[in-house]
Amino acid sequence: MSFELKTASGISKHEKYELLLSQIDALIDGEPNLITNLANITSALKYSMDNFLWVGFYLSDDLKSDELILGPFQGRVACTRIPFGKGVCGTAAETRKTVIVDDVDKFPGHIVCDSLSKSEIVVPVLKNNQTIAILDIDSDVHSNFDETDKLYLEKIINNINHIF
Repeated sequence: MSFELKTASGISKHEKYELLLSQIDALIDGEPNLITNLANITSALKYSMDNFLWVGFYLSDDLKSDELILGPFQGRVACTRIPFGKGVCGTAAETRKTVIVDDVDKFPGHIVCDSLSKSEIVVPVLKNNQTIAILDIDSDVHSNFDETDKLYLEKIINNINHIF
């Protein structure tokens, strides 16, 4: 399959996400493999948006239901396991709510996977009200994420929930 991601400069964050939503739907259409889809989604997000340092998924470990394990990502090497309730990712997994952190150094219990990370957004993926994965995005810019990111990243997760 050949696929070219369409991006545009000089458009708003809202417009970039709108463009990206339909492209992610098309990218995963007809592909049944979870890992393949998550890998392409992380790439689409990383290379479509500004100041995304690291984009990836952590998946619930089948053997240890209260721990996340590293899944497909784009960026520098990452932490491989994160317990529920620990750091930004573990907090989002445990609370089952999106977490936005303007300054990761001020987040209690922040787990430093990449010293370049300054801000972060984590969106949980839920099935039967249980966290089965999280989408984690880091930026090397403080306060990079806002309600627009939250709205659209939650839409993306909602749109792709069927692949899990």
